[in-house]
Amino acid sequence: MAKLTPRIVAAKMLHWCILIVFTVLLAFPFYWMVITTFKQNSDLYDLNSNPFIFNAKPTLDHLKFLFGQTMYVRWLGNTALVGVIVVAITLLLSIPAAYALTRLTGRWGQRLGVLIFLTYLIPPTLLFIPLSRLVAILGLQDTIWSLVVVYPSFTVPFSIWLLMGFFKSIPRELEDAAMVDGLTRFGAFVRMVVPISISGILTVVIFTFTLVTQEFVYALTFISPEKNQMVGVGIPIFLIRGDVYYWGSLMAACLIASLPIAFLYNLFLDRFIAGFTVGAVKG
Repeated sequence: MAKLTPRIVAAKMLHWCILIVFTVLLAFPFYWMVITTFKQNSDLYDLNSNPFIFNAKPTLDHLKFLFGQTMYVRWLGNTALVGVIVVAITLLLSIPAAYALTRLTGRWGQRLGVLIFLTYLIPPTLLFIPLSRLVAILGLQDTIWSLVVVYPSFTVPFSIWLLMGFFKSIPRELEDAAMVDGLTRFGAFVRMVVPISISGILTVVIFTFTLVTQEFVYALTFISPEKNQMVGVGIPIFLIRGDVYYWGSLMAACLIASLPIAFLYNLFLDRFIAGFTVGAVKG
């Protein structure tokens, strides 16, 4: 066992201090949402009350209002449905495109990949008019299918660029060996490349689903009926009425919507980091 010198002890103390500080800072928003969800209005608006604790008995009124007076469950369902469909479309388009640009186009693959990524950097406000025209032509106004059509336009370019960096880190010799054993190029891609690339694919899934839940501009402008709203738009629109803010219900809605995403990030954290960094390690 290594001897604990003063320098080692100081380094460990510094490490734990930094870890505790970051843990508190990252956990505080969730603590604030939880405590606000169950606070009574009289406790929330009393300036003499301690904002960090329950000064009055906790209540479920905010949750009852959220689930009883709004279509929050419907918004969650709309968001989940759009997220799953957009993730599927993004994977179906970006995985083969990234592989083709990495393996089959020679030196032009990288240049085309950069050009595709640049389309992701175009501000949404510049694309709003042509995309709204497209939605009108397709007759998808005020439906969640308008978002299914629009969202892949900026999830696919980024995902292609991300997966290209990941596919480059996979030795070409693995595919060559698989084809020598009798597999076609497509078979080698499905049975060799895709399983090895699971970290990059999970990164694309998490990125795409997070973007769907957080996007605001298109969801606000393309959909008007309350029943068809996404959770990121329904919460601020229908829980803020004039100058009245339903803080308890707002915090409850944000907490419920953010927990699944936070769970996914923590569950696949190592793979998520690998998906973003492996392409930079092996260019």
